[in-house]
Amino acid sequence: MPTCDVCGNTYDKTFTLEQAGRRGTFDSFECAIQAFAPTCAHCQCRIIGHGIEGEGKIYCCAHCARHAGLKGVADRA
Repeated sequence: MPTCDVCGNTYDKTFTLEQAGRRGTFDSFECAIQAFAPTCAHCQCRIIGHGIEGEGKIYCCAHCARHAGLKGVADRA
């Protein structure tokens, strides 16, 4: 039976994700998020939505992006 790369759980319903040459086996989306989701450059939370990119960094929301000094960003257009 496959083993989760993050938590080490042996599980018969694991799945594999592949992104930009990285590959991982996981037993839950929670573990996959910990391994693959980017981290907000301001608050360090995992970004599981679209996020906001600016000046080479990614933020979880407009609030964090503005706090980091980005201008003209909004969560809703």
